[in-house]
Amino acid sequence: MDIEIKTWLYDILQSINEIESYYADIPKRFDEYKADTKTKRAVERNIEIIGEAVYRIRNKDADFKIPNSEQIIGTRNRIAHGYDKVSDEVMWSIVINHLPKLQEEIERMLGE
Repeated sequence: MDIEIKTWLYDILQSINEIESYYADIPKRFDEYKADTKTKRAVERNIEIIGEAVYRIRNKDADFKIPNSEQIIGTRNRIAHGYDKVSDEVMWSIVINHLPKLQEEIERMLGE
């Protein structure tokens, strides 16, 4: 595997792990997420990093398959350029429903 792609995959994994670390000692609850601006911004930033890493991987190798890459990149663009249209519900759905699947896929790619 190309070293740059491998680095970006690790960046994705690190961002997912960082988001998970926010909930190491507390349950994941949407009402608490919605009320905690610092955590929301930290989650958004990590999702932005994930989207940028996926974008770079696709630019480097268009045949490299990452599930839902278009949606991941689109979410990154929305956070970066349409910050006023970022939905707490969408971000929370990503954290709960999509990041665990992405984490499994990236770990599989990296052979971890």
